[in-house]
Amino acid sequence: MGDEYFLDEYFSLVCDDVPHDVVLTDPGVRVIDVARAVRRLTGLSLWHSRVLATRTPAVVLDGVPRGGAEAAVAALRDVGAAAEAREQPPPDFLRP
Repeated sequence: MGDEYFLDEYFSLVCDDVPHDVVLTDPGVRVIDVARAVRRLTGLSLWHSRVLATRTPAVVLDGVPRGGAEAAVAALRDVGAAAEAREQPPPDFLRP
């Protein structure tokens, strides 16, 4: 009887949208343009965005929905950077 509650809870957690991280893997040659794109995406200052863009691989956004991650990757690629969206691993309590 008590196990049914846990099964329902597990099911609702598994069906939720999996959060993604946006990872900048290479800024390319137009570092200042990439820093401006990072600034628009994160709200950081231009200086902090430039530091983040030059220390790759760097997580630009953490735990965003898939659609937002794909849009951010497209924005970074438009300015010449190499970026990817990575699924976050499941929490420890969901692993067997």
